[in-house]
Amino acid sequence: MKTFIKNATVVNEGQSFKGSILIVDGIIKFIFTDSAFIENIDADEIIDASGLILMPGVIDEHVHFRDPGLTHKADLHSETAAAAAGGVTSFMDMPNTVPAATTINELEKKYEEAKEKSLINYSFYLGATNQNLNEIKKTDAENICGIKIFMGSSTGNMLVDNEKNIEKIFEQSPAPIAVHCENEAIIKNNIAYFKNKFGDKIPFEYHNKIRSSEACITSTQHAIRLAEKYKSRLHVLHISTAEETEMLAACAANKRISSETCPHYLWFCNDDYKTLKGFVKCNPSIKTQADRNALQHALSHGIINTVASDHAPHLIAEKRSSYLNCPSGLPSVQHSLNIMLELVDKNILTIEKVVECMCHNPARIFSIKNRGFIRENCKADIILVKPNTKWQADRSNILYKCAWTPFENITFNYKITHTFVNGNLVYSNGKIYENSKGERLTFERNQ
Repeated sequence: MKTFIKNATVVNEGQSFKGSILIVDGIIKFIFTDSAFIENIDADEIIDASGLILMPGVIDEHVHFRDPGLTHKADLHSETAAAAAGGVTSFMDMPNTVPAATTINELEKKYEEAKEKSLINYSFYLGATNQNLNEIKKTDAENICGIKIFMGSSTGNMLVDNEKNIEKIFEQSPAPIAVHCENEAIIKNNIAYFKNKFGDKIPFEYHNKIRSSEACITSTQHAIRLAEKYKSRLHVLHISTAEETEMLAACAANKRISSETCPHYLWFCNDDYKTLKGFVKCNPSIKTQADRNALQHALSHGIINTVASDHAPHLIAEKRSSYLNCPSGLPSVQHSLNIMLELVDKNILTIEKVVECMCHNPARIFSIKNRGFIRENCKADIILVKPNTKWQADRSNILYKCAWTPFENITFNYKITHTFVNGNLVYSNGKIYENSKGERLTFERNQ
């Protein structure tokens, strides 16, 4: 199968240029920058991408697709369809499912499920617990994305709070360690304080005081110290505070430490709790305007390395609950790239920086084999985007099973028109194509 995409504006590796690509059997075979060579190309399908932007597909290294065990909220089919509509061609899913993926056996079950359901490429984290160091040590680092630690923050039974075990994981993990950093003791004290003040009717505006900056800073400092001590490959997830960006800047010379933030931390601030309430409740919490500004600056200057959705769907009825009963998490994988492109429109980021932090850097940091770039002989995970096209997310076009997003009613100025996964068209102008499945990601690592 040959697909020829011509006359696009290609955004790749810090450059934007007029170009065309030939895809042969799922691989980018040739990249053309001279229009004189493209007139006589023979292909099964030819797409004239004049006026469109061509970029690598987004690699979202942080999603919660809820499969297995919570499929009333989301599943691997529904959420990968939504992801494809948002320009995401590969994902890495977190282990806090039911059952939790804390053994190699449970992890492989998720891979088997993805083989049947996933429309895009996939990998899954092995979850750390206080008891599963032997499972972590058995990990094949070339076949899974990493080890996830809920370090100091409770999620189900996955809180890792035994300091001796945490140190052993940092010392002995064969795969990158991705860490959720919040200090549980600080959070519990804050909850007790606000319950004493408000009873069971805590206003949502206090979420960023309960899941406080201090809770994040304390835990992130600890993770960085351990990574430096044991020379671990550390990826700090969902950075949400200005102080954390300063810590990351201070250790920027250590290339084995990297970090992520999310579109909601770059777009919303604590003022939005008043109107959106539980619909912007997530962990870590969305912080202040000053934090948001610092995150935008850190991302634009390369201090924060990646942007991931932290897609975490819950039902509308759950999100309408009172503060203490409302689960944390936002569905966003279909709209994360669009939010980032709005930051381009606002001159906060360049489009080249968006591609770097959503496509190139996840591939680099996790050592993903043969993806994340527009290069000859790379897998053809690519998307086309139409600029200057106004639209809004609403119930008619949201593909999440939970059927909502906090990004409704925002006017977007870019629209994803085509998503190709391994050279196969999976999404085009509102339509999902299901004649192919994604592939398991593989990794090239020298631990």
